[in-house]
Amino acid sequence: MTDLFQFDKDREASSAAKVRALEALLIEKGVLGSDSVDAVLQHFETMAGPFNGAKIVARAWVDPDYKKRLVADTPKAIAELDLPVGMTGAEGEHMAAVANDEDVHNLIICTLCSCYPWPVLGLPPYWYKDPVFRARGVREPRAVLREFGITVPETKEVKVWDSSAQIRWFVVPERPANTEGFSEEQLASLVTPESMMGVALVAAPAP
Repeated sequence: MTDLFQFDKDREASSAAKVRALEALLIEKGVLGSDSVDAVLQHFETMAGPFNGAKIVARAWVDPDYKKRLVADTPKAIAELDLPVGMTGAEGEHMAAVANDEDVHNLIICTLCSCYPWPVLGLPPYWYKDPVFRARGVREPRAVLREFGITVPETKEVKVWDSSAQIRWFVVPERPANTEGFSEEQLASLVTPESMMGVALVAAPAP
């Protein structure tokens, strides 16, 4: 990944310390209960996250009709699956899927802020919110993708989708080679959040 999207090594620790201090203050003031933050964290560890998106992608890979329904009406198609309650809330409102294929590669950004489909991708990474990524993703998406390790042939179109409070996009990546006969669970294990953002390809397993 390009150095433009790298951050100080202590950023995570520094941010965590600030969060702990703020949490302690809010609990002291009676704004939060002592278990409120833990409940939110547990939600994103067990209920909302990229594991949901991976299941959706795996189903789309094995069921072409489902894939069509997913792209045509994403919330309705997601509701067909046995996923946790709340897939349409907490940043999951108005989710929409786009599919990569041999002719098109899709890239997801948010030019205004950091709108992101939390229920299917989890929390957005730091670089997704970086102004450099947001600006360059619009102006020169092929260059940005190269810096993430993806060289898109000139014969393939690159489409950039701008998430917002009104619509939150995610990508159905192309199914990798050497996965014939894989179960949905095995396929889901190959899917990464980055591939559902369009900044990575799903790696084919070793033959």
